[in-house]
Amino acid sequence: QVRLIESGGGSVQAGGSMRVSCVLSEYTVSRISMAWFRQSPGNDREGVSCITGSGGRTYFSESVQGRFNVSRDNAKNTLYLQMNDLKPEDTAMYYCAAWRYDYCSGSWWTTYGYNYWGQGTQVTVSS
Repeated sequence: QVRLIESGGGSVQAGGSMRVSCVLSEYTVSRISMAWFRQSPGNDREGVSCITGSGGRTYFSESVQGRFNVSRDNAKNTLYLQMNDLKPEDTAMYYCAAWRYDYCSGSWWTTYGYNYWGQGTQVTVSS
């Protein structure tokens, strides 16, 4: 059974940095694209970033462009999201998701089509 397990969340002050990770089991990470989403109370789940299977292409939402970076270590079946210059509005539950193709879809920022989801890790940014 495919599982996605996030880790690395916590609390940080505004302007700080944090890295969250996602380990994918029972699948070969290099064959599929993966994405990060986030959801805060009362809001829809929104796409933050997507990375292709090879890691050659990355995509970011406008709200995190220039502050966040996504990477993957296919040897460890692990996806990372490095978050810098964090703001209180970045506070959310962060989820990783996997799509069964090695490219990011044309609507990667929507939840539609992702085959697997993690349980999420909470990131809280205080002002």
